[in-house]
Amino acid sequence: MKTLRIQSLLVILLLPCLAADCSGEKKQEDWPQRLPTTQMTIAGQVFTLEIADDDKEREIGLMKRDSIPQNHGMIFIFPDEEQRTFWMKNTRFDIDIFYVREDGVLDSNATMRAYDLTGSPSNGPAKYAIELNAGWAEKLKLKPGDKLTLTDFLAPAGPR
Repeated sequence: MKTLRIQSLLVILLLPCLAADCSGEKKQEDWPQRLPTTQMTIAGQVFTLEIADDDKEREIGLMKRDSIPQNHGMIFIFPDEEQRTFWMKNTRFDIDIFYVREDGVLDSNATMRAYDLTGSPSNGPAKYAIELNAGWAEKLKLKPGDKLTLTDFLAPAGPR
């Protein structure tokens, strides 16, 4: 009888912990991360881009999402300009990535496939990476050397 009471007490004490997921890991329903956005016109098309500008935001990126709206994407802003490599860990849909230099010139772009852990490197140094739904690279007809107009928010002059 005493053993039953102790077991019952343990269950009652542990229930809140189980309900709250005490593992400390981020639960799937907490994804996707919520980030500020900016509007950016790329080759005449307006996009709403989520801004990932710190290490944690850049690491999570578009992971664990089933999709994003057609004219949405994410811009990754780095503190410096260097060669970048992205892959698709836990990313459930194909995307086009555009590597952009600090001066707004398109360095390179690639289509990346869902869950592909093969790195897609930039051809040269890039300060920004823009991810859009797969197919936009072809629609926008951008090629390396094309100039993108960075919004005032993204312009390299001065701190934010």
